[in-house]
Amino acid sequence: MPFGMPEFSAANIIGNLLFSGLGYIAYSNGKKMDKTRVMIQGGVLMAYSYFVPDTVWLYVIGTALTGWVWATRNDG
Repeated sequence: MPFGMPEFSAANIIGNLLFSGLGYIAYSNGKKMDKTRVMIQGGVLMAYSYFVPDTVWLYVIGTALTGWVWATRNDG
């Protein structure tokens, strides 16, 4: 599969919806708490799936980004 051509499998679509939804939640919470870092993390989590065409990498990067948001959730 050439770079930039996304897979349209059920696993890929579910991953896109899952991680974009988590990103939206992080962005919304960051906006509510007036924390720019959390808003940026949520935006990155929502947008990265447009640049990752492979399903395995979609889940690996999404899990890492979600862990990053979770691990830094209480930092000032």
